[in-house]
Amino acid sequence: MAASAQAGVMTRAELTRLYPSPYIVGEKDAAMPVWPVFQQNATENRLVGYLFESIDLAPVPGFAGTPINLLIAIDPQGSFLDVRVLSQHEPEFQAGGLGESLLTAFVTQYKGLSLKQSVKIMTGFNGAKTVSAEAVQIDGITKATASVAIINQTILSSALMVARKKLGFAEGRNPETIARIKPEVLESQSIKDLIESGLIQHIVLTNADIEKKFAGSPGSGLDADAIAHPQDAFIDLYVAYVSVPSIGRNLLDDATWNKLQGRLDPGDQAILVMSKGRYSIFSDDFVRGSTPERILLKQDQLPIEMRDLNLDVALKDDRSTALGMTFYALFKINSRAGLDAARPIDFVLPVERDKGIVYPEKIVRDFSASFSLPERFYTVPAGGNASWVDMWRDKRVEIGILAIALAVLAFALARQKKLAARQRRFAVFRNLYLLFTLLFIGWYAQGQLSIVNFTGVLQALVAGHSLGFFLYDPMTVILSGFTCVSLLLWGRGTFCGWLCPFGALQEFSAKLGRLLRLPTIRFKPATDRRLKWLKYPVLAAILGSALIAPQLTDMVVEVEPFKTAITLNFVRSWPFVVYALGLLIAGMIVFKPFCRYLCPLGAGLAVLGRVRLLNWIPRRQACGKPCQTCRFQCSYEAIATDGKIAYDECFQCMECVVIHASDQRCAPLMLEKKRAKILPIKIVGSLTEE
Repeated sequence: MAASAQAGVMTRAELTRLYPSPYIVGEKDAAMPVWPVFQQNATENRLVGYLFESIDLAPVPGFAGTPINLLIAIDPQGSFLDVRVLSQHEPEFQAGGLGESLLTAFVTQYKGLSLKQSVKIMTGFNGAKTVSAEAVQIDGITKATASVAIINQTILSSALMVARKKLGFAEGRNPETIARIKPEVLESQSIKDLIESGLIQHIVLTNADIEKKFAGSPGSGLDADAIAHPQDAFIDLYVAYVSVPSIGRNLLDDATWNKLQGRLDPGDQAILVMSKGRYSIFSDDFVRGSTPERILLKQDQLPIEMRDLNLDVALKDDRSTALGMTFYALFKINSRAGLDAARPIDFVLPVERDKGIVYPEKIVRDFSASFSLPERFYTVPAGGNASWVDMWRDKRVEIGILAIALAVLAFALARQKKLAARQRRFAVFRNLYLLFTLLFIGWYAQGQLSIVNFTGVLQALVAGHSLGFFLYDPMTVILSGFTCVSLLLWGRGTFCGWLCPFGALQEFSAKLGRLLRLPTIRFKPATDRRLKWLKYPVLAAILGSALIAPQLTDMVVEVEPFKTAITLNFVRSWPFVVYALGLLIAGMIVFKPFCRYLCPLGAGLAVLGRVRLLNWIPRRQACGKPCQTCRFQCSYEAIATDGKIAYDECFQCMECVVIHASDQRCAPLMLEKKRAKILPIKIVGSLTEE
């Protein structure tokens, strides 16, 4: 804590300027980097909250590799009083991009929200929307979903740390250590075994128990039936954690179990409530499918929302007779609610009595029972921020599409001989795949890899931060992993030639230039070689700034037009748009000039691609000696006069592979074909003369 506390930038004087009278900012706490805030009144200075910087408590790196720093204020009840942006280096929110104003608007939505509410980020709202006392939805930012998820986790994690230490919140609901149910553990047990082992919680409250709880309060003696029949059951209640297979499969019949599984998403949990007696956990005006008021779920003093599934419940044949219950209800606990299977759960029955007629006084008494799940039924993760799981779950459709597309590409490239056998078929496949890369990977899924990924990793490693921030962007993780494998097999060309959205956009601009019959400029080999070296100093300058002058990195990475053209769809200030459009217009007459001469990401991949295992482009002895067909046709100018392939500059367009397989375009094959036709004629002629 002492080491991380040094990261903060605020002083008491600066905080006093931000929160002037009637507030008084106290001295910084010696044990934790927080400042108490008091409010002046006539007789005393009342504690109104705590101020702290998120970087001191939850330094979660953003996509630039450095943590976002927020100034956060919470009150003694755990509600947010204020959230302000102190510093951030997220690429989307830099000047010329979306701008920091959108980020500022996003964090202001937390004001008034409570740490006792589960927060879900949505889009299409106008600010925060309370779903219930335990849940709230806030408006996200479409073009920065991963960054927003990191910011949300930063706010909640740092605020929960303060709440646990200063506000008396228990040490539970830590998103890093939430246990998960083991779906593979299934034990066969009878209903008697389940009850005796405590896997089914049994609670019996008599009328006398209820009356005793209200004794000495205005609610005492108001229930005539309870006084007349003190030993009768007020409620006979069974509660079962049925998302645990050893409980649910032994209690529910197969049809109910299957219906339940269909209503639960990964990470969701379910509770079955069964009861009989004069008191029902559903009030007369209860709406099915909503949150119950007469039975509550709590963990570590914090409420956990559970919602009625409105499912018909049937138990296994012998279970219903054994229990004799008359009421059944299944409740769902959303994975985002943070229910930790490893910690005790409290079931609370709030019983309410009214005194008076016109403006009745409500008197409530809580009856609770605790339940703990044995260790054999759950697993506790070793660590790491678990909120990224939601990002992967929310994007499971996009992830599935990308995985299929990458599998198709890998299969095609592994069977390049068949793929390149027919020129027209190959051209259709390549154009369609580039269109998919641009439209889906780039503009829809926002999967453009960037030099920012390099600098983010570098800055995080230098600062000793975890690289877990990448997990908030599934597309980046999957594409990066695939690119690393392809570097090992084929070099840089797989990403640069097939999976880079801006590269695809440049290639389409070149095709447009040909359709418009614009002149094509092709530099001399010596000039081309010198220009290709430019990208390496650009890469060195960016990486050097990340190490030596991080404050400059946000500016120098703008040499990449990716953010403008792909991430922000050209909705940006005019200098950036002019730069990106200028590169695309130049690409109509000079083939992919940015990719070949300036791209720092391409330079980095070229360096890493030197570990390539395969010289995968087929060559003949005549290639380059004397045949120059492939060299002249290579738009990337990656083939030397001797026929040697410069794999560092090869974009795997496979045009030379198509030529190599064609007996109508490859000069050596054409010559062999011609010789094969002439030879039989000579043989026949000699026989005739004899």
